[in-house]
Amino acid sequence: MPEVEIDYGLCISCKTCISTCPMGVYGESGGKVSVESPQECIACMGCVGACPVGAITVTE
Repeated sequence: MPEVEIDYGLCISCKTCISTCPMGVYGESGGKVSVESPQECIACMGCVGACPVGAITVTE
């Protein structure tokens, strides 16, 4: 199962990952993006490519 991580030191909470992810891995909590359903990740890497600040890593 892929491991999804957000570097909150880089994340600007633009929510691009939420709208890009076809599996609904990301959500929003308290104004910040969070990994809410990591088990749904299919490692398509769409979020990694879409993040404007490189705050997301997906490793298998």
